[in-house]
This record gives sequence, C-alpha cells and structure tokens, in this order.
Amino acid sequence: MDPLIEAPEALEAPTTSSAVCEAVQAGLNATPKTLPAWLFYDEHGSQLFERITELPEYYLTRTERHLFVEMAPTLAEHVGTPLTVMELGAGTASKTGVLLTALAQHQTPLLYQPIDVSASATEEAANVLTRLVPQLQVQPQIANYITERYDVERPANARVLALYIGSSIGNFSPAEQQNILRNLRSHLEPRDTLLLGLDLAPGDAKSHDALQKAYDDDAGVTAAFNKNVLTRLNREIDADFKLDQFAHRACWNASESRIEMHLESLVSQTVNVCGDAITLSKGETIHTENSYKFTDAAINTLLQDSGFSMNRTLTDENGWYAVVMADAV
Repeated sequence: MDPLIEAPEALEAPTTSSAVCEAVQAGLNATPKTLPAWLFYDEHGSQLFERITELPEYYLTRTERHLFVEMAPTLAEHVGTPLTVMELGAGTASKTGVLLTALAQHQTPLLYQPIDVSASATEEAANVLTRLVPQLQVQPQIANYITERYDVERPANARVLALYIGSSIGNFSPAEQQNILRNLRSHLEPRDTLLLGLDLAPGDAKSHDALQKAYDDDAGVTAAFNKNVLTRLNREIDADFKLDQFAHRACWNASESRIEMHLESLVSQTVNVCGDAITLSKGETIHTENSYKFTDAAINTLLQDSGFSMNRTLTDENGWYAVVMADAV
C-alpha cells in the first residue's frame, strides 16, 4: 500500500491470537458492540460465501456475470492492446473468466495479475482460468490490498485494465472506499481503465424487500455465514459464545445507504473472551458488516474524488446493479 494512504485499523487482519484478542475486545467493549468483518473469511466462512453467491435471493453475482457477457465483446475495443489485467480481491475469479476469454481473442499471451490475501483461492483461480483460456499467463500476488503494498507489472507499452468487482467496495465506509481507489489510482497511468462493480441503492427500480432478502435468505446460509464469526472466535481464541443464543439480523440503514448485518443476543448473557467477561442484554446486537449501496451521484463523486472519470455505465434491465467503466485521469 502507498505509504501516503493509511489503511483503517479496523480492516487489518491480525496474524496472532493476541492481536485477534485485542481487536475483538476493543469491538465488544465499544458501544454499540462490533466485530471486524475480516473475521468472516476463515476457510469455512469463504466456503459459505461461495454458497451465498449461488443463492436465488443473492442477485449480485449472477447479475454482474450477465453484464460481463454483454460488455465483453466491446471491452477490448475500449481498452486496446497491448494490455495487462489486474484484479483486487480476486478470490477464485469465478466471473473474471468471461472478460479474460474475450480479451484473449485480441492478444496472446495475456497477463492476468490477481491480488488476494488467500493463496489457495488464487491457486484455484490460476488452475481454472488457464484451462479456460490457455493463452493466459497468471501472475498471482498474495497480499491484503487494504493493508499491504502491492505491485502492478506493466509490460512494455501496455495499458492496465484494473478490476474491482462484486461490489466489494461496498463493504467499506465512504472514506475507506476513496482510500482504496486512490491507492489503486497511484498504480495507474492516465491511459488505464478501471472496471468497477457496484450494487445500486433501492428506489423505484429495486425494492427494499428484494435487497433485504439478498442478505437474509430462506435457506439460512447468510445466517450461518454471520454466526461463523462466533465459531471462529470459539476455536481461535477460546471464547465461549453459544450460537443458539444469537440470531442473524439484516437491516437497511437509509441514512447511511447501507445494509447492516448484526448478531442479536436472544437472552441476557455473559460471554468470556480473552479473559474479559462481556455482558449482552436481551436484544442487544453485535454489528458485524456493512454493505453500502450506491446512487448515480455517489458513484460520480467517488470516482472524481479518487482520480477517475466515468466513461460508461452498464446496468441490468431491472436497474439493480451497475458495472462502471472509468478512465484514470
């Protein structure tokens, strides 16, 4: 990460149990109580999230994939060649193959640089994508793009297409969103392009009910994903959360334009965490995640303040989701 851009402390993923204890104790002793969202993504949490993306209620993933199919044929014309593609938070890159397949028709070989904290995810992505696109060269980088420095390799005279998709940026506060994009912009040149996936705020096109169901599915997978945070703490720092005494809650915060996920205490209880006795009253919640939703005005402001100029916006026929193409300026 660029040393001029400081990552929010709450987003850093500690690597020792003592550091985890410190972060968790700080959150649970605060008012209101919180837990850092990075706790979601242990191995089981990552598997649960992959299941969430396949749920009928979770429209984000399939809608974005459909938009990629629609825009892929013309994307290469805009970005030109030679080209290198990099992706922040790539994970298993399950949707990226649509774009890489189209781009590889115009350039051989094509360099793809996934940046992700998970070595196993990037390894899976490399295996799948090179089978799908044999002319692809995958050069993964294991890094937390929020808290660690990363690099972007630029072959001679190549442009960079930067991908930040899946509405991942919505998990961060507006100030954090800006920091992430400004840091990304510091790696780019004016001829480079950003492809940004964004979930749109409810309004005339999208009901609050549809949004709510995306984060509180009938099968209870999102609830399991949320509660897995407590399972992880029981395992890693010997906490004693009783999962049946907590319920998953998702709610729309209109003033902040975000869906919030909470764990609600169903009883008055005391939980032991790293030597601290944490008391929760019945109905009290632990705030575990935010997912910001965007208006057109918010998107424009975010891009302009981060060093980008909007070139094109593609939305689905329902007006629920947007993929924005923006040029570095």
